[in-house]
Amino acid sequence: MYQAPAVRHVVALSTSLIAFMAGMGVAYAQTNTADGPQSTRTPDQKWGVSLSVENDLFTPSNSDQHYTNGVRLAFVSPEDSAPAAFLNVAKQIPFFASDGRIRTSYSLGQTMYTPDDITIAENQPNDRPWAGMLYGTAGLLSDTGLRSDDGESNYSRIDTLELTLGVVGPASLADKTQDFVHKVIDSPRPKGWDNQIKNEPIIGLTYERKYRSWFEADIAGIEFDATPHGAVTLGNAFTNAELGTMFRMGFDLPADYGPPRIRPSLPGSDFFVPDTEGFPISGYLFAGFAGRYVLRDITLDGNTFADSASVDKEPLVGDLQIGFAVIVGQARLTYTHVYRTPEFTAQSGADQFGSLSLSFRF
Repeated sequence: MYQAPAVRHVVALSTSLIAFMAGMGVAYAQTNTADGPQSTRTPDQKWGVSLSVENDLFTPSNSDQHYTNGVRLAFVSPEDSAPAAFLNVAKQIPFFASDGRIRTSYSLGQTMYTPDDITIAENQPNDRPWAGMLYGTAGLLSDTGLRSDDGESNYSRIDTLELTLGVVGPASLADKTQDFVHKVIDSPRPKGWDNQIKNEPIIGLTYERKYRSWFEADIAGIEFDATPHGAVTLGNAFTNAELGTMFRMGFDLPADYGPPRIRPSLPGSDFFVPDTEGFPISGYLFAGFAGRYVLRDITLDGNTFADSASVDKEPLVGDLQIGFAVIVGQARLTYTHVYRTPEFTAQSGADQFGSLSLSFRF
């Protein structure tokens, strides 16, 4: 359960991180002297849809353990189409770039976590608890844009506000999902879901800021850029603060912020805007890293208001990811391989898993 000192600690940490990002915003503002919108480019009129699947099937061990599967379907609206009520809320938040190009985002996802050996029916108190999560999100994304209509490159940023509602426990249907899939693919049947954490509604609020073109270069026609980010999440499922950076190298780099991912993770973007003046096929290689200070993870800490399986978590968790993205017309395919440091004290080593995502514009 939450303790008051932990709450005070995360509030202080969140305030410090927001102040840091606000300071970066001051540096950004000094390069943009216009009083009007931060982005003067023509708004993007396309919807975006992304399907992301994350699984340890993509690893050499090909075994179910720890974070074993995640599925997420996301939709992103055209720019400047957010409901007025959403925009009014955004404008009341001083560090949110409400004068950028605004999109709304919606997603539905399911994640599942298991111990190392899923064939053991008894509770395994020293291994990761069985846990499933089913959730939906609604968010606002404010993008100041990579280039204005005059073709000039701008120091661009995107602010994200995201509300998550969902449930953990048997109501997430993670046990039935894994059992069904393993039956279809003739894989060992999971036997320990009776030990999963109990039903609990979850709520979370995330604020995230990313800077694209913080660094950019063009060497012999190969483009490079770097996108640092900071994020804070508060809720009974996850409470953490994160800092990291993503580096890209490729041709006709699209206006996106990297591949979409399932939280908690290095962030990307469900939308992308191809370079319409370039070749119809483009792509890039990427690598990124992030560190999270974790004060709450319900899949490790167990239920907030009830006794359940739990383990002692590691307060600092790091992610390293590498991968590629290919853009063909209005479609984007990405693969990300993730290395994650241990998340609980009894964990024997780092985890790894793969993330495959397919996005379309329409």
